[in-house]
Amino acid sequence: MTALIDKGADVNPTIAHAELIATFKRAEADAAHKFGLIKAAANKGPKAIQAATETAAKAAKRRDSFAKKLEILGVNLKD
Repeated sequence: MTALIDKGADVNPTIAHAELIATFKRAEADAAHKFGLIKAAANKGPKAIQAATETAAKAAKRRDSFAKKLEILGVNLKD
């Protein structure tokens, strides 16, 4: 197996990496959903918009945190 790594072959990520990737993908979907809620809150007034915006910002921060952890591990999920 180390011979494959030395030659630059792709190796499947460990289980921990896979779990972190799955968590990142869930956080990414959650952030996208929360940003969509801002549009829905537009009809409900400024307080609803502010709450939705703050919630979306927290979700984006969580997503970015997981992306940073993956980047440290050398996993790049950008399409």
